Amino acid sequence: MEYGLYQQQTQKLIMTKELRQAITILQYPVIELVEYIQEQIVENPVLEIDDKEMERFRYLYQNSRWIGSLTYLKDEERNIWDTIAAKEDSLEDYLLQQARLSNLDSKRFRILTFLIGNLNEMGYFTMSLEEVSELLKVSKEEVEQTLTLLKSFDPIGIGSRDLQEFLLIQLKQMEPFDEKAAQVVKNHLADLAEKRYTKIAQRMKISVEEVEQIADLLTTLKPRPAFGFAKGETRYILPDIFVEEIEGELIIIVNDTLIPRLRMNPYYSQVIEQRRDDKEAVKFVMDKWNQATWLIKSIERRRDTLYRVTREIIEAQKVFFQTNQLKPLTLKDIAEKTGIHESTVSRAIANKYIHTPKGTFELKFFFSHGITSSNGEVTSVNEVKKQLKEWIEKEDKRKPYSDQMLTELLQQQGIEISRRTVAKYREELGIPASSKRKRYN
Repeated sequence: MEYGLYQQQTQKLIMTKELRQAITILQYPVIELVEYIQEQIVENPVLEIDDKEMERFRYLYQNSRWIGSLTYLKDEERNIWDTIAAKEDSLEDYLLQQARLSNLDSKRFRILTFLIGNLNEMGYFTMSLEEVSELLKVSKEEVEQTLTLLKSFDPIGIGSRDLQEFLLIQLKQMEPFDEKAAQVVKNHLADLAEKRYTKIAQRMKISVEEVEQIADLLTTLKPRPAFGFAKGETRYILPDIFVEEIEGELIIIVNDTLIPRLRMNPYYSQVIEQRRDDKEAVKFVMDKWNQATWLIKSIERRRDTLYRVTREIIEAQKVFFQTNQLKPLTLKDIAEKTGIHESTVSRAIANKYIHTPKGTFELKFFFSHGITSSNGEVTSVNEVKKQLKEWIEKEDKRKPYSDQMLTELLQQQGIEISRRTVAKYREELGIPASSKRKRYN
């Protein structure tokens, strides 16, 4: 080995600003793309929307966020805004409205608003009373009294310290009060979560059937104080693609209704012609002109890519629209059919929704790896999971299927699969193991 100077020719992919912008635009769902275009119009004076188009765009964009989901009959016309979530008051706003009606003095109101503002996403208050007392320069007793008041607000139990306290508050609201259920919550909550019913029954000196009935009762209670409320910003879903069935044919429509038609401001072409001597001004305008041109091309390229990718997905999953069964499909399959790189296909389907006659789905929903059966046919993972779910729903709860039994059932259908894979799929479905599904009555 020695030091020296050498010339070497290599190929290297350089991520230009324009290429990065094109990739970003491809990844954006339609609402985020509209917001990105708005930012670009503000930053780039060359870009503009004509007056008539601006009025249409502003009306659609502002009104889209306030239209709730609607249900249509088959003969009724569908509107592009039907799948946007309606805006709802946040939990914090709802609690503050109740706080203002509580006729509290300014000191207690200040404590109450502090408590409301420091609830976690599940609606629990986890700060210590001493910490609040020190921060607000009030007594611990005043904090405790105000927290008790908060727990009486709707939804009941809001501000509870933990799940145990929240469940007990709900039980106390029920008539008649179930003392045994309260004892289970106070002393055996961990065992109950693990379905160790026999252990609880022995310690409480009651039957396993009674413990099971208590467990059934507790499952009817709310799982967290903020249940039913979304904390923070509302998430809006607007499909990027619509698929309509017309005379037996599936028609693909890329949803670009919200995307404004951009154009170049003609004034700046005159600036380039009339101020050639001012090199700095011309360079600035030319840079902005090129950026605007690339943005318009990138938006059109996004539309074309989305259409091509969706067309191949629909073609590959035609059976789904007749039987609800998905075929195995990978990014590589679509990449080969469209001639688009696999990473580009991945970006194209990211965070995108498609509205079909079967409902609204994420584009990722249609992708699934396959499992080869003994006769050489390929079954999608989603179909295997669907079959597992059906068997478990119909099983005898006194003798639930073990993972080994489920594996043998699949193998009887010619699907070669291991017990470990079955356990993995069951966990992904959120289904507990057989020992936790077992019932005694």
